Amino acid sequence: MSVVSLSRWTTTRAEQTYLSRRFNRWVSMRRLLVVLPILLFAACGNDAPTSNGACEETPGIAYRTDGQLTFFRADSTEIKEIVIEVVDTDSTRGRGLMARKCFPVDWGMLFVFPEERSQAFYMANTPRALDIMFFAADSTFINAAKYTTPNSFDNVISEGPSQFIVETPAGFVDRYGLAPGDHINWTFDSAESLAESEETPVMDSSLVN
Repeated sequence: MSVVSLSRWTTTRAEQTYLSRRFNRWVSMRRLLVVLPILLFAACGNDAPTSNGACEETPGIAYRTDGQLTFFRADSTEIKEIVIEVVDTDSTRGRGLMARKCFPVDWGMLFVFPEERSQAFYMANTPRALDIMFFAADSTFINAAKYTTPNSFDNVISEGPSQFIVETPAGFVDRYGLAPGDHINWTFDSAESLAESEETPVMDSSLVN
C-alpha cells in the first residue's frame, strides 16, 4: 500500500491554483493590450458630438446656439428644426465655418446679409463637407450646393439673388428632400445673438463676395 502525503497534495493544489491565476491574469493582460489601442484610436479620431451635444472644440472657436431655425414645405408642413449660430457681420460671415472639425447635433449656421444679392461661397480651410442652401429675401429656397469639397477654392454660386444662407453638415438636403418652394423661419434667443464677435478673424474664410 502506498501512502499519499496530504501535505504534498495540498501544496500541489495550491501551486495549481496559483499558476491558474497567473495564467488568467496573463490572458487578461493580452486582451487589454489588443483592445486598448483600438479604444484610444477611436477616442482620438472621433470628432463627432459628445453625449451632451457639444463638440470637442478647436481652441479659440466657440460653438454658439443663437436661436432655432425651422424648414417648411411650400404648404407650411414642418420638415425639420435645428439650432443655429447666426453670423450677420462682415467679420463673422467671413469666418463662417472655417476650421470647424465637428458639428453639434442638429446644428447649422445662418448667414444674414443686409440685402438680397447674388452670393458666392468657397470652402477654403473648411475641413468638413457641407450643404450650402441659398434662400431669397422672403426666405424661400432657391438652390443648394450639396456635399461641397472640403478646403476647395472653387466658388459655390447662388442661382438667384439671396439674402439668407444656411450651412449644415453634408447630406441634409438629400435627407430632408428640400425643393423649390420650401422656406425657412427662425427665432433668436436674445438680442445678443446678433452682436458682432470681437475676435480677430483668421484669413481662411469660407465666404467670397
